[in-house]
Amino acid sequence: MILVCGIGPDEYNRISACQSAKEIWEALQTAHEGTTQVKQSKIDMLTTECELFRMKDDESIQDMHTRFTSIINELHSLGEIIPRNKIVRKILSVLPGSWESKVNAITEAKVLQKLTIDELIGNMKTYEMMKKKDHERKEPKKEKNMILKANNNNSSGEDANIAYLTKRFQKMVHKNGGIPKRGSSSKPRGYDLCHKCGKPGHFIKNCPLLKQDMYKHNTNKAVKRK
Repeated sequence: MILVCGIGPDEYNRISACQSAKEIWEALQTAHEGTTQVKQSKIDMLTTECELFRMKDDESIQDMHTRFTSIINELHSLGEIIPRNKIVRKILSVLPGSWESKVNAITEAKVLQKLTIDELIGNMKTYEMMKKKDHERKEPKKEKNMILKANNNNSSGEDANIAYLTKRFQKMVHKNGGIPKRGSSSKPRGYDLCHKCGKPGHFIKNCPLLKQDMYKHNTNKAVKRK
């Protein structure tokens, strides 16, 4: 009567034909745990899942513990009891490589036999908070170094541009006859314009037109003398 009154309508449909408390219990046990073969299959599956369990890189200690506890509780409900010290060692073994120093410290302390699961999780949570605080303190320095590196890269790029422009300028100067010396014409050789004929390549004293004019002038002067 107690069993019948303590279950809901859906469960009552499973045990309504049972004649004794033993039959009711066995019917409920089979419905929720399955047969012995099904039960053993569940245990094997959960045991394998426990052996392959690993903490994710972006996972917190609390989230990892929640996932792992869920597997342990399911095994416990199926009658598979795992010793506390074995659970402690398993938790230490599933941590990523960044936790190696902390795992070694706990292992070398030789307190695994006395260490409870709650104490272990609390210890690791404290270490996790310290790691996070240390990372936040180092992050501004890392960003500053990245900015300095970017500035150095920009400076290198500017230096390369200046070198390129200098090389181009030197080629142009060499092509146009070089940079005029102090006291000479401000224009490169080959680009001096004659003030007489307006053509490049010679000065006015060497201009053919000037020579022609001087010849005509001398000729006219000689004629006048006669």
